[in-house]
Amino acid sequence: MSGGWNTIESDAGVFTSLVENLGASNLQFEELLTLEPSELSSLQPLYGVIFLFKYPTDTPYTSSETPLDGTFDHDAASRIFFAAQTIQNACATQALLSVVLNKTDEVDIGEKLGEFREFTIELPPEFRGEALSNSDLIRETHNSFARSSPFADETAPKGGESEDVFHFIAYSAINGKLYELDGLQPAPISHGECTMENFPEKVVDVLQRRIARYEATEIRFNLLAMCRDLRVRAREFGDMELLEREERKRKDWLFENALRRHNFVGFAGEVLKGVVESKMKDGKVDEWVAESLERRKKAEQARRAGQDVEMSG
Repeated sequence: MSGGWNTIESDAGVFTSLVENLGASNLQFEELLTLEPSELSSLQPLYGVIFLFKYPTDTPYTSSETPLDGTFDHDAASRIFFAAQTIQNACATQALLSVVLNKTDEVDIGEKLGEFREFTIELPPEFRGEALSNSDLIRETHNSFARSSPFADETAPKGGESEDVFHFIAYSAINGKLYELDGLQPAPISHGECTMENFPEKVVDVLQRRIARYEATEIRFNLLAMCRDLRVRAREFGDMELLEREERKRKDWLFENALRRHNFVGFAGEVLKGVVESKMKDGKVDEWVAESLERRKKAEQARRAGQDVEMSG
């Protein structure tokens, strides 16, 4: 199997299933649609958030000596789990682990992740990153949630404009401080004193300052909160409506994740074969092909007409 890492989506169902498949229990991710502390507070106990943002390639992301916000806490790297990102496309799972591996007092992370943490916690961040990127369990679990890509365009021109790059980082309250955990940075970034109780207010303040550094037209951000499985709360309080809603959500996530993994090329080919066989049986293949060519011709004429209008305008 290839040792590469594939990109995965910033999706609550993907991240929830990912952390469960890694062996952790009673965890859930929820997508946040607003930057309101009250929305985060409603999910308590809240273990952390994962933030997806466009990685700036035209301006410095941060200084190696001083971050744009907060302060580097080099000493914390030896006390908490912080890993340097050593491989491309691993940042989603790395951000997830940056939260869950620092919450072992509150979360059951399972045997495999427990062994990984025990093995790496005494290592420096760069070796933790190497251990993470070389973990078959973590890489294979991560890649199992990548979208199927059956076609590769080898004719695409090289050296053209690069696509926008996006990056995942984590924020969590650890040992009484709010930490920004970004494997591309030299150390955890401290944003001051913080408890689990006031984490929603503190992290929203930090995120608002971060977003404000972008142009007003940039809206491609995503925020996922890691909280306790909401079904646990529903059972504790006897909230059958919440329990039913959460169980239905899990079924939807299971279906959506199955679709992500599935390669539909074979299915589409069988459908096309069936259509062709049906047309041949009816003796209408030539008519069908002629109709298709006529529709394509009209579509091309309409496209050219639109271009002419645009140029004359």
